[in-house]
Amino acid sequence: MSSAATNDTTRASSVNQQLKSRRTAAMPRGVGVMCGFHAVQADNALLTDAEGRQYIDFAAGIAVLNTGHRHPRVVQAVQRQLECFTHTAFQIVPYESAIALAERINALAPIDGPAKTAFFTTGAEAVENAVKIARHATGRSAVIAFQGAFHGRTQLGMALTGKVAPYKQGFGPMPGEVFHAPFPSDVQGISVQQSLDAIAMLLKTSVDPQRVAAIIVEPVQGEGGFNPVPAALFTGLRQLCDQHGMLLIADEVQTGFARTGKLFAMEHYSVRPDLITMAKSLGGGLPISGVVGRAAIMDAPHPGGLGGTYAANPLAVAAAHAVLDVIDEERLCERAMALGSQLRSRLQALQTQDAGIAEVRGLGSMLAVEFRLPGSGEPDAQRVAAIVQRAQQQGLLLLTCGLYGNAIRFLYPLTIPEPLFGKALDIIANAITQTASQPVAA
Repeated sequence: MSSAATNDTTRASSVNQQLKSRRTAAMPRGVGVMCGFHAVQADNALLTDAEGRQYIDFAAGIAVLNTGHRHPRVVQAVQRQLECFTHTAFQIVPYESAIALAERINALAPIDGPAKTAFFTTGAEAVENAVKIARHATGRSAVIAFQGAFHGRTQLGMALTGKVAPYKQGFGPMPGEVFHAPFPSDVQGISVQQSLDAIAMLLKTSVDPQRVAAIIVEPVQGEGGFNPVPAALFTGLRQLCDQHGMLLIADEVQTGFARTGKLFAMEHYSVRPDLITMAKSLGGGLPISGVVGRAAIMDAPHPGGLGGTYAANPLAVAAAHAVLDVIDEERLCERAMALGSQLRSRLQALQTQDAGIAEVRGLGSMLAVEFRLPGSGEPDAQRVAAIVQRAQQQGLLLLTCGLYGNAIRFLYPLTIPEPLFGKALDIIANAITQTASQPVAA
């Protein structure tokens, strides 16, 4: 290599490092950043960094981009709205597009009877408002959540979240009257009955059931490890809520909008919740969230009790309309099932040859693979970190999850082209194989 070429390479290789130095100098360390490179372009399932390298994106902005980066329909919708107005504050001057979006969500959400929807900005904001609505509607204050759950980084979100590091460390005290029950898990040996028994014990020893406003649960735990709720647990929770006058809140911030093969993951179950939170992929990359629920419950708070300056932002609302159109026209629910089936088959084939793969689980295209040490069964976060690193070196972004950081979750855009998806599966297989230490015993 010539000296000129060497100098060019040195200059190019320093771009991401320079940006990292600027970031660490200007921004607090509490904003954790996974990647050492910086994005300059993104299209569908491909990211391009500041040095021209491309990565297949199986993170999708943490489940925000089910319709991919910069879907043309989303871009066009936002551009059209930019020609009209960007902000009025819906609570000051309302507009038809937000009303129409609420009407669409009301018609689509798996809620029994007439429904109403309120829009906000972030997932944590949706969760906070769902609890506010539940408290106002019931006149009660306590909430039951699950161990391993993630419901946001606000004070109430942290209290509801069932994982200490990194979300709760050093940020206490937490708001009171939040209680946690164990979440069913085959790999951890926790049954549905044990979870329901634990809630019954909470109601005997820790909180009067007449003080419990709601039980909140993710249909598939996100940060907790992509653990789907067993149908029997939802049946038990619904019975418990009906018995004691509690409300059932389904947190669909991560599971919603075709990720699991249904528009809402609750459509996989016969049980209907009273309230559903939504965010992430609803906006196709723009910040919007919401709560949809039974009309009588949603109407409980007084005027002014709900809202926010940027709630139902018109640009995000325009994007959300486009997202719903794309999901319908491109049949993304069906595609989520098809892609998820391919991934699940590939992972299960690897499992037959790899004693470290403890479980492959999930719904549709919301899948995870968990790793444990052969023999001891202890969580193997070290191997997961190595797999993620090897995959990134080969041009694929992966995210971890689970209480112990020993699972990999897959959040590719549902619009990803088949050849690119196949290439990603090969990278995953290679990274898992290259880090394997012990095959399955014959």
